[in-house]
Amino acid sequence: MSAAAYKPLVYIISAPSGSGKSTLVNELLKSVSDLEFSISYTTRAPRGSETNGRQYYFVSRTVFEKMIREGQFLEHAEFDGNLYGTARRFLHEAEQNGRDLLLDIDVQGAAQIQQKLTNATSIFILPPNRKTLEERLRKRSEDCDEVIQRRLTAATREIENYDRYNYILINDHLEESIEILQAIVRSERLLRAGRTLSSDESKTVQLADCCRLANVRERLKPILDSFRAPDDSGAGNPS
Repeated sequence: MSAAAYKPLVYIISAPSGSGKSTLVNELLKSVSDLEFSISYTTRAPRGSETNGRQYYFVSRTVFEKMIREGQFLEHAEFDGNLYGTARRFLHEAEQNGRDLLLDIDVQGAAQIQQKLTNATSIFILPPNRKTLEERLRKRSEDCDEVIQRRLTAATREIENYDRYNYILINDHLEESIEILQAIVRSERLLRAGRTLSSDESKTVQLADCCRLANVRERLKPILDSFRAPDDSGAGNPS
């Protein structure tokens, strides 16, 4: 199959802010070949050491809205007063380069992609509980308390969408989570190849299968409960 005829596997990764998604994605890109990362466009201002074209493409609302009118986005959504979007060109570039595509997008954007690309593989990253998520947000020291509480409230809403995803990765232990995320990506490639798997390849598929939605529902219950009843987790009510 020529690169021009290649149909990329598309991986969607979503997670509440502070779940460790960026770290996991960075490690995945280092270890898995032939995987392109779609850098989102946003109207929010850069934070800390963020630079244009690396973490995001930072554009004005006027420019972003013009891109919407011109149909340049596969998906776009508004979160916390800022616009975020995935440009169509990344999918075209992946096709031309014979590589798969990784999308780091929120649940609104993921829903749009899933409607347009029904074969996309979706992965939702969860913190082990609400208290841990709040601790991680505070440790980052990027936001004031009001913003942190707003992010926790948003996380509660986002997590309710977990059952729209193919895989649920509970990011409790970083090294283990990295290994599992790699396994999910490689497993989908192996399954599409449709050939007899080696022993090591079968183990990769088995590791990924442990995180399929149907196989983690029981593990999810205490996590979901911690967000529905934040007082029980030792954290205050979100504002």
